Amino acid sequence: MYNKVTIKIGSNVLAGNEGGLNKSRVAELVDEIAALHQAGKQVILVSSGAVASARGIIKVDEKIDPVSRRQLLSSIGQVKLINLYAQLFEKHDIQIAQILVTKEDFRTREHYLNMKNCLSALWENNVLPIINENDAVSVTALMFTDNDELSGMVASMMGCEALYILSNVNGIYNGHPDDVASEVIREVKNGQSQLSKYISTSKSNFGRGGMLTKCRIAQKTAGSGINVHIANGQQSGILTALTKNAKEVVHTHFVADEPSPAIKKWMAYSEGFAKAEITINEGAQTALLSEKASSLLLVGIIKIEGDFQKGDLLRIKSKEGHLLGIGKAKYDKETALKHQTDPKYKPLIHYDYLFVFPEVL
Repeated sequence: MYNKVTIKIGSNVLAGNEGGLNKSRVAELVDEIAALHQAGKQVILVSSGAVASARGIIKVDEKIDPVSRRQLLSSIGQVKLINLYAQLFEKHDIQIAQILVTKEDFRTREHYLNMKNCLSALWENNVLPIINENDAVSVTALMFTDNDELSGMVASMMGCEALYILSNVNGIYNGHPDDVASEVIREVKNGQSQLSKYISTSKSNFGRGGMLTKCRIAQKTAGSGINVHIANGQQSGILTALTKNAKEVVHTHFVADEPSPAIKKWMAYSEGFAKAEITINEGAQTALLSEKASSLLLVGIIKIEGDFQKGDLLRIKSKEGHLLGIGKAKYDKETALKHQTDPKYKPLIHYDYLFVFPEVL
């Protein structure tokens, strides 16, 4: 059984049919999370549902733009959501803490460690953290893909052994979920690709993301050494069942790879903060994707787009434009261009500061 877990609950799990929250379902999930907490497990809850909880409470002007609408609903709904959690966890004598974040809070290693220290302090004082994206101040360019991405970042940052993503379906299917012939893919290991042909790209009624997003985040998170379980949060007793004997639960388990060093865990989710982009040739790509630890040499670089200084993050792409990884520059762009044809010059990105994305979808 895992001792450190992050639990992400999607909007469709929490939302009621008539708008607002399904309070009885929220209460059932809180009972299960409380049992884990009281058993000595370190738990972080990443909860969607702020926007969903505000629907039906306020009538929004139809002329309002989508960003303002989301800011309005999330500002109102977050109060309702956290108050409900506070009341329900208080029945179990559990103190909770609310943490609202934006993607900017992860933009540097310093910010990342500040966030980690905050969560560690809460754990040390037996407080259960509840995290949500701060939609009231987030704008499109700085938003997480959805709370699936946020939960993956948090689980990785805190060295969790598992991430539970609770959705409104049983997992990843090998066909459309509504097709009676479709079955849940029970296990996904690193290197398995082509899952996208099974996955619907439609979004949920309340959340921003879809199953394709969940799959990508799950593969990345498992690639950094964390077991990811995508399961049906509308199923009664789901968390208890997963923690007692996950193999008996119909769901999708993304099996963890070897754990990544702490710096690479941060880098795994930091491509949005890269200062520049480099394109590499086939030889360099083969080296980076091999099982052997390889640094990125200048002679493997075809093109550099954007300016960068020593210590900046760089996105690494193939000739075809596929994102392969992210790395930390050992020197600036001027130095790189000056020595680009020197095969013996030190690597632009050392292996210790390079994260290669798992082969996804």
